[in-house]
Amino acid sequence: MADLYTLLKISAAVLASLLYSYFISSKLPKGLPRLLSLLPILSLYTLLPLPLSSLLLAGIVAFFITWLASFKLLLFCFDSGPLFSDPPLSFPLFVSISCFPIRIKQNQPDPDPQNPQKPTDPLLKTIDSPKLRLNLPAKGFLFAVLVAGDDFAQNLSPNAMLCFYCVSLYFFIDVILGLCNTFVRWGFGIELEPPSNEPYLATSLRDFWGRRWNLLVSNTLRWSVFLPVRAAVSGVLGRRRAAVVAVFATFVVSGLMHELLFYYVTGAVPTWEVTGFFVLHGVCVVVEFWVKM
Repeated sequence: MADLYTLLKISAAVLASLLYSYFISSKLPKGLPRLLSLLPILSLYTLLPLPLSSLLLAGIVAFFITWLASFKLLLFCFDSGPLFSDPPLSFPLFVSISCFPIRIKQNQPDPDPQNPQKPTDPLLKTIDSPKLRLNLPAKGFLFAVLVAGDDFAQNLSPNAMLCFYCVSLYFFIDVILGLCNTFVRWGFGIELEPPSNEPYLATSLRDFWGRRWNLLVSNTLRWSVFLPVRAAVSGVLGRRRAAVVAVFATFVVSGLMHELLFYYVTGAVPTWEVTGFFVLHGVCVVVEFWVKM
């Protein structure tokens, strides 16, 4: 009960911060002035999960608000990302896109401003239509079956148990994100991107991380890390090498944010294993990219 009351206070604080962002900060010039005006909000978001004792609620607030909403507001400071629109979004839609892990479906991939005929980066391709689409009710049913079989999973070998919980995590994340998509689609009548693209069909690490798993996070990191880093170093390293550096930087940032999520959920001192996992995968994706060049 105490956590529900805390969650209500957190919701009120987020709503107030977005009122400020929408009606005041948005009127300031893009860039440093708007960023400075939003720094108190971004600082507040880092504190919001801490009062929650529920691991589930703390994880959801940390993922939805501390990570995704913060990154969306950072992009908004520079007239970029899902919160920027011309004409501007309505306030209810601005709040929904800020708070929920959703993305309005685009008719085409985001173009390269220097060459609109090419995808924005060479490491991503247009997402193919999935060959085995599971709808939300089916995923919800399978997740319920896995939860019911948790006692059975305790008797599995360590590797089998790891696979069991990986599959459970996939369905849990996809069901939560799918429910968010459903509510916003019903409320605003807009078409949204699916939360994932059947990651179990991935043919490589590059395919898994860039085109199939948790597409909203991939897109957010692409706009907030990959593109700025590539633009910053392309003049020195050239476009292709700059893309490699940007991919590695994206995995480092992703690792740090996942490490932060684990801290909010467990309260334990970071061991940096999570960051190391994403750095390792970043190295593997870079090697894969060079091999396939």
